[in-house]
Amino acid sequence: MYRIFNKYWLTAPISMVASLLAAAIAIAEETQPGVELEAVPVSSLEAMADDASMSQVTSVSQLTDVRPTDWAFQALQSLVERYGCIVGYPDRTFRGNQALTRYEFAAGLNACLDRISELIAANTADFVKQEDLDALKKLQEEFAAELATLRGRVDALEARTTTLEKQQFSTTTKLTGEVIFALADAFGEDVDAETVFHDRVRLNFLTSFTGKDRLRARLQAGNAGTTFQSQIGTSEGRFTYDGTSGNDFVLDILDYRFPVGDKLAVNIFGANALHHYYADTVNPFFEGFGGGNGALSRFGERNPIYRIGPLGAGVGLNFTFNKVFKLDVGYIANEADNPASGAGLFDGNYSALAQVVIQPSNALKIGLTYVHAYDGTAPASRRFGFAGTGTNFANRPWEAAGLPVSPVVSNSYGVEVSYKLFPQFAIGGWFGLTKARLIGSGDATILNYAVTLAFPDLGKKGNLGGIIVGAEPYLTDLDVAGDPDFENDVPFHVEAFYKYQVTQNISITPGLIWLTAPNQNNDNNDVFIGTIRTTFTF
Repeated sequence: MYRIFNKYWLTAPISMVASLLAAAIAIAEETQPGVELEAVPVSSLEAMADDASMSQVTSVSQLTDVRPTDWAFQALQSLVERYGCIVGYPDRTFRGNQALTRYEFAAGLNACLDRISELIAANTADFVKQEDLDALKKLQEEFAAELATLRGRVDALEARTTTLEKQQFSTTTKLTGEVIFALADAFGEDVDAETVFHDRVRLNFLTSFTGKDRLRARLQAGNAGTTFQSQIGTSEGRFTYDGTSGNDFVLDILDYRFPVGDKLAVNIFGANALHHYYADTVNPFFEGFGGGNGALSRFGERNPIYRIGPLGAGVGLNFTFNKVFKLDVGYIANEADNPASGAGLFDGNYSALAQVVIQPSNALKIGLTYVHAYDGTAPASRRFGFAGTGTNFANRPWEAAGLPVSPVVSNSYGVEVSYKLFPQFAIGGWFGLTKARLIGSGDATILNYAVTLAFPDLGKKGNLGGIIVGAEPYLTDLDVAGDPDFENDVPFHVEAFYKYQVTQNISITPGLIWLTAPNQNNDNNDVFIGTIRTTFTF
């Protein structure tokens, strides 16, 4: 028996080894004829197998790929149900035709040898043949190194588990984070800017109470402010990570997501909500949620109409009808905490979204988006619209007519498309139309659009090349008294970047943003914004 084990331990199918082990235990069982034996728990050593963790079964019927017609069925049934020293994989399969590693065989052998030792100890040694004992001894010697290694691993694992249990932050909450370091500069004939160093830190505390829900509290600190907005005189070209200054931590987002049945997910927002936190923006390669792993600019991340309206409290719902159709709806109010007249959750500024997402295949996705918003109580310097993208006239259309600031109600319509033609190439884009009513003054029409080219895994897995060509929101028509004359040249936005994944948690992204006709005026010289962004995640 020893020679058989020694020759075929690496290449023999598991079923063959199970049969040989059953024969070995039968030798010992002969010392106690007629005695029923109970299955004993298997040593935790088998969980250290190289290829996959194993799990104990108490009946051969629990192994889904074992049938009574299998040639080793009887041996396997004996080992599993009578002796408890053979285990299955976590998916309840035995994989009888799969070859063993030495660690797997050592683990199973150790469990079976323990049963043999119990049988021998229960009777006298006179009933056991010396040649059988010699064979078992040689098997123990053959796998002594593997057994010792496994015992060491188990001891080390138990020590680490004890340490983690003592030092863990929380049993329900985990911490994830992102740190961005960036060198950036803006260039152009009319631009007077210096090279800057930006940083931004996000700390996400993610809590789950049921395993399916998620409570998120995110703290954020940074020093980017509005990047080069004051130097180039427009909100075009702003980076994804800007908006925070002073490096003081603030509560950036607070939300709770939970399922209701199999088709509905509910998102409740307590602070700083935006529609893209729950709605699918149909830009999978460049959407980074204001982080450091997608596009360089806010505009490059998504259709700007997702950011129309106030940041605040609200709710977002995701209905998944089937694999093809999904519906996203949401409502956000930024005066929800203000009990004054004309404010509150339903009587102040708000933004509501409804969107149908159609995905006929894994490669193609289409979004049809509608956003209705009202912005009525803001200071004279307020900015309607697109939360940090677009020309000045698009964000403050009354200025094109020399009108005083006025409340604005708007309806926006968007079409978004993403199509992955090949594993390493995808094309996408969007079109956005905003019809804004300047209450008491007139109407404004605002457009934005883009075409995106994505090159995932360019150079190596995890890398991403990207090109974005389009126009940030710009005012195309203003229907007010006096028929104002304003420049409405197309302000093209051209962006190119390459994210190089240094390690699983570190990436470096050099890139360039080219703005033509800044502030929708061809008389303004082109602007170039360059950056090298380094992102750390944990």
